[in-house]
Formats: sequence, C-alpha cells, structure tokens
Amino acid sequence: MLERITGLPTGIDGVKAIGKVSKADYETVLEPLLDGARRSGHRLRLLYDLGPDFKGFSRSAAWEDVKVALRFMRLFDGCAVVSDVGWIRESVRLVGFTTPCPLKVFANHEGDQAIAWLRSLNFAGPAAVSHHLLEKTGVIVIEAKTALRTQDFDALTITADAWIRAHGQLQGLVIHAREFPGWENLGSLLRHVRFARSHLRKVKRIGLVTDSKLATWAPIAAEHFMKADVRAFEYGDLEAAIAWAGGSSGQASKPAAVGRCAPSARATPSAVR
Repeated sequence: MLERITGLPTGIDGVKAIGKVSKADYETVLEPLLDGARRSGHRLRLLYDLGPDFKGFSRSAAWEDVKVALRFMRLFDGCAVVSDVGWIRESVRLVGFTTPCPLKVFANHEGDQAIAWLRSLNFAGPAAVSHHLLEKTGVIVIEAKTALRTQDFDALTITADAWIRAHGQLQGLVIHAREFPGWENLGSLLRHVRFARSHLRKVKRIGLVTDSKLATWAPIAAEHFMKADVRAFEYGDLEAAIAWAGGSSGQASKPAAVGRCAPSARATPSAVR
C-alpha cells in the first residue's frame, strides 16, 4: 500500500510504500496528490520512500508507475527516492538523465539527507506562470510575473490537456499580467511557441488583462491565426475578464480592446457581449 507522509517541511510532499504496492494504491493515494497539484498549478518536491517496509510492486502497479511518471513528471521541481533495492536505485540513476526535473536516489538511512536535498533545490525566483483551473466554467487563469520558464509551460500544458481530453476544448483562458515579462532563455521562447501552436485553436475565448501595449495589437493579430475570440481588459478588471471568458454576458466592463468581432482595436461598452 501507499500512504502519505505527514510532518514534512513546508513545500515537500511525501509518499511511503508499505508491503506490496498495487495499481489501486496509485489511484487512491499518489494520483490524487499529483492531480491536485496540476489543478492548482502547484509544483511538487516529492519524497518517495521505498524503504525496508516495501515488498514490491504488482505487475499493474509497475505499469501505473510508468504512466504516472509520463503524465506528471513535468509538475515536479524535484523527486527524492529512498530505497536500498538494487534495481530501483539503478533505475532511478538511469532515468535521472532524461527527466525534466532533478531526480536523486538515497539509501534507507539517508531519509534526512533526502529531505535536505529537496529543500536545497534552488530555482531562479518564483514561478513565472502560476495558474489555476476554474472547473465550473472551464477557464484557466494565468498570472505572469517574471521571465517565462520552460517548466511553467510544461505545468500549464498538463492542466490544459487534461481538460481538453475530457471536454474537447477550453471555454476560456485569462492571462493577467501588468506588463509582458519576456522569456528566461531561447528554450523558454520555443516552448511558448509550441504551446501556442498546439493549444490556442482549442480555446473558445482568451482574455488579456494587462496594461501592456499588447492590449492594442494582440486581438487584431489573433484574427489571422486562431479561432478564439480575443479581448483585452484593463489590469484591474480581472473578475470581469473571467466572467466574460466563462461565457457570462454583460459582465465585461472596461474592455481595452477586442478581436474577431469589431474592426477597431478599441472597443466601446456596447461592443462587449
């Protein structure tokens, strides 16, 4: 079985294996933890304890372990595996070269070192893109603050893809940024392009809540390469933008600009649906 580890330092989540681990254990313990992080936009530092109480995986659990890694690994800031089992230790070392996050294995007696290592992981500032999904309306709200990073788009992709698989498209995407923050590096720019290319045709409405000059030209440019209805709002009108993106009518006060439904980039109140 799997059970959550309590009493860990703030910012670290943990799961401990006891006896033989089954597919049901993943579905009832680990996957809800990971899915909750995906929905809230929370990044994980995970302690996975496969210590002396661990007796092995069922065949279905081993396959579930692979599937969980493929689905959720991009949500991790780091993962520490504690185990003395030889094949697990070697597997972690091998896979660690290909994972998008730091992955390290520790011996059973090194649990404290594993926690210390997770706490020591240092990333350049807060997440540039934090996001949360409003499940009642199918709207993702994005807060963009500092230079955009590859891992922020990875986490956003997981949230968007899960909703699109279940519902066909997103009702809305609301981007809240006082000014456009730019990209951390070339890789971040390319990841942004890839996200836009694969997802923006699956979004019904996009609200830009910003004081940036982006509000002037983005809705007009959007007419040429995406199906979404794009509108810009003043930075303080986040709630109005969320209501509009979710399909509410008569809620979008003070729009800064409008795309796909008016010839002018500046909208009047009567132009807002």
